[in-house]
Amino acid sequence: MIENCKLIEFPQNGDERGHLVVVEANKDIPFAIKRVFYIYGSDQDVIRGRHANYNSEFVLINVAGTSKVKVDDGISQKIFDLDRPHIGIYLPKLVWKDMYDFSKDSVLLCLASEHYDAAEYIRDYETYLSLMRNNRENK
Repeated sequence: MIENCKLIEFPQNGDERGHLVVVEANKDIPFAIKRVFYIYGSDQDVIRGRHANYNSEFVLINVAGTSKVKVDDGISQKIFDLDRPHIGIYLPKLVWKDMYDFSKDSVLLCLASEHYDAAEYIRDYETYLSLMRNNRENK
């Protein structure tokens, strides 16, 4: 599952006036966007996320500054550096995610495939590990 987490490079258009990055649903990212939110003002030692989702897929883009994203599928972990505003990370459903190491100017844009529903969040890591273990055993 962790192999499905991947960096996406978005097309850049630019000239002497600056840059323009376009991100289109179902084209540049593999889902229709139902929710957009962003994280800013987090200190470098703050860890955001700390959850997985039953249904939601995400694309995370640091439109300003930098951050890191650690993904976990219950077996493997991988760390992504989000350090360019035209690079995003695709996160499928049922992937544990931690966002951290925010620069002072970090603005982390999050594009989600689903509207917010607290019931679809898995916020306890041990519960997540148990769910993933059961999913593997039932395949």
